[in-house]
Amino acid sequence: MDKDTARQKKEVLISNLKDLRSLVVAFSGGVDSSFLLAVAYDVLKGKVMASTASSAIHPYRETEGALEFARERGIRHVVFKSKEMEIPDFVRNGPDRCYHCKRQLVETLFDIARREGMTHVAHGANLDDLSDYRPGFRAAQEAGVISPLIAAHLTKEEIRYLSMDSGLATWDRPVMACLASRIPYGSAITEEKLRMAEEAELFLLEHGFKDVRVRHHGSVARIETGIKEFETLMEAHLRRAIVERFRKIGFLHVAMDLEGYVPGKLNRDLGKKVEI
Repeated sequence: MDKDTARQKKEVLISNLKDLRSLVVAFSGGVDSSFLLAVAYDVLKGKVMASTASSAIHPYRETEGALEFARERGIRHVVFKSKEMEIPDFVRNGPDRCYHCKRQLVETLFDIARREGMTHVAHGANLDDLSDYRPGFRAAQEAGVISPLIAAHLTKEEIRYLSMDSGLATWDRPVMACLASRIPYGSAITEEKLRMAEEAELFLLEHGFKDVRVRHHGSVARIETGIKEFETLMEAHLRRAIVERFRKIGFLHVAMDLEGYVPGKLNRDLGKKVEI
């Protein structure tokens, strides 16, 4: 990554944001939306606000992180209850699950924008997102949500660097995704499954793991961590503690994914080629 190029792209982002009268940022609290919100607030001040969805598919720790980020900066922030579990096409968990979820989400965001007198709604999609299967992105485009980071051609690596350069504590935050991504396509989404995945991941995070996913395969919990964390995961005392805790959560079997954590891994079920 070229640092000068990254800084130039940030200037493009700033210039583009100056052309907006006002903006609602769909704010998850992750690396991308935090960077976008911080830059937008620097540019637009009181003409920008954050909006965060809260429901069973959103880890509680991430919602709390989003609240803290906005509160520390004095950014106006609306947290609303999203209703994904009331969408039959979402609960069925087909390959287009994210499309139906995002479509309802952006409708709510535009309702908030109209109520608050805001002219645009933006999300934190970055250039790298275009290379993965993301039906939710299509729903956002159809609804008129803008993607300032993509317009500035910013990649994930560049956003992390620029976040660090700006002093944002979110610069090295692990990749975030809703809890529905822990459940393989075709397996119906339930609040119980979401709860089990969240509790299992929280246990691992509390024990120092950083890049971690717990996939829900019925009675089996499949743990994905960074490869550098494999040795820690297999330490006898911790391994026993993980098995004991996961069984209390409701899993009968606990498996370790030898490939390690790879974003979007469950999309392989769609027949997409993924290089290892």
